Amino acid sequence: MLSPAERTLRARLGAHALHAKHDARLTTAAARAALLTKFEREVDPDGALTPEERQKRAEHARKAHMTRIALLAARARSAKASKRATPQNTVNKEAADTDQVSAARQGDCDDAATPS
Repeated sequence: MLSPAERTLRARLGAHALHAKHDARLTTAAARAALLTKFEREVDPDGALTPEERQKRAEHARKAHMTRIALLAARARSAKASKRATPQNTVNKEAADTDQVSAARQGDCDDAATPS
């Protein structure tokens, strides 16, 4: 079983290999067209709008969708960062910093006491 880091590297390797052989725009053209069609159906389920208006609204619906995904990703990153910086971790870091300062001061005292 692969670790998350290994899965990420394996996926990155596959993506680079794919894009080395094929144009990314051509590879994803069908998916982009299907997504745009989905948004066109959402904004004009009855087909009452002109094609130009439908396309304009579908593009706004697509941008709203992508912005919603970006917002959710930002919230997830923020939650992950705040989870990493829990008070326990902060206390441990402060204790380690205090220990380092104490050790440095002790070392300063030892150096001062040692005759040259």
